[in-house]
Amino acid sequence: MASSSWLAFALLILLSLRHSTSSSRPLIGVTYAPPILAPTIANPHPPPPPPPDRVASIVTSLNIPAVRLPNSYPSLIRAFAYTNTTILLSIPNAFVPTLAANRTLAQRWLYRHVLPFYPRSKISLISVGNDIFDTTPDLSPFLLPAVRNVHLALRDLGIKKIPVSTTFSFFNIITTSFPPSSAQFQEPAGSLIMKPLLQFLEDTNSSFLVNVYPYNMYRLNCEIPLGFALFENYPFNFRDDLITGVRYTNLFDVMVDAVISAMAVAGHENIPVIVAETGWPSSGADASEVDATPALAEMYLKGLVAHLKSGMGSPLRREGVAEAYVYELVDIEVKGERSWGILHQNFTQKYEIEFSRACKIESVGGFRALLRFFLIGFLMNLLCAGDNWSLW
Repeated sequence: MASSSWLAFALLILLSLRHSTSSSRPLIGVTYAPPILAPTIANPHPPPPPPPDRVASIVTSLNIPAVRLPNSYPSLIRAFAYTNTTILLSIPNAFVPTLAANRTLAQRWLYRHVLPFYPRSKISLISVGNDIFDTTPDLSPFLLPAVRNVHLALRDLGIKKIPVSTTFSFFNIITTSFPPSSAQFQEPAGSLIMKPLLQFLEDTNSSFLVNVYPYNMYRLNCEIPLGFALFENYPFNFRDDLITGVRYTNLFDVMVDAVISAMAVAGHENIPVIVAETGWPSSGADASEVDATPALAEMYLKGLVAHLKSGMGSPLRREGVAEAYVYELVDIEVKGERSWGILHQNFTQKYEIEFSRACKIESVGGFRALLRFFLIGFLMNLLCAGDNWSLW
């Protein structure tokens, strides 16, 4: 009887450990573009960009597990070699037509930016272009051929573990943000570009990259409460999608689910989503941006990181986004432009934010695994050594 009680107790603990394992959490990184300042009358000799090794060292010291490089300078890629930091590379929009026309030119770019460093530098993905619909819309027809040629060039070089995609801006591809279930891709780009691109991403196990800025959405719509954009937990701080009955408690999830709904309408509902840029400015371009303050920027970033670390995902996708990159690492500090950095230009911290996945949760996970191991051994002893117990 005692052995039976111990067996039931051990099985109960084992099952509870199995079902209490936390879900996977997205990778949280930052965007870094070296600040290149033009000479001015007040500052005729601006300082040069910081050394790449210093940037890599600071990213590592802040426990930031991933970095997105919009300019993909080879010296920066090399600086992250032999670190645990994954790198998302970007190819400038200006290169899209030439890459679309010639796979050999795609190979040439890879020979300079990938082949000398990979896999010592942990390149996780290559984005061909960024927000091309807005910045250079005339290049849109070249987008998918360019993405495909970079993908094929990687295969030509024997590299099969680096997916290829492109990056869009939420505002330039989605028809409506609320309710999220009604969102679709804007036409004619939806049919001409988005659908074939989504098919390519699904066929190659790649991800859909999108820039998501609740700050910009909040400024465009005066009906959105500030707390809803800042992940504030107020009693009535929610919005219901009356079509699906889903409740939203923050604007970030609204925008992410709008993208997920648009992909589902296009016939591709399971492609991973990566938020390539998100953030909240600590200062605005002019005096009208009264909500661009360090205090609100810190609230947004801490709320974002806590939300992503919670593992709750978004209402329409349990796993949520696969990765999210905060824009940006370092302030540019140019008059008349917004300041987005989590660090000042001299690399001192503006906010105390822990980007890495929660160590305590991982430690608990390790403890659970160890406890599970001992419980299994204990059960085997009960089954094999007891007077009335056998394996049958």
